Amino acid sequence: MTASFQAFRKWAVQTARLCCGVPDYDVYVRHLREHHPERKVPTYAEFFRERQVARYKGTGGRCC
Repeated sequence: MTASFQAFRKWAVQTARLCCGVPDYDVYVRHLREHHPERKVPTYAEFFRERQVARYKGTGGRCC
């Protein structure tokens, strides 16, 4: 695959996830490390479950 196709694919997957209410895990991990270094980085499964609960139980989800 070419670099431009890989970049497009990554963008398309991220867009699809955001449309379904699932933020990008890599972006979330980077945010935690930069802004909340004291917090434990969750596994992808923990992250996904947390996002599902935040979306469907109306608990929000924004940390800052």
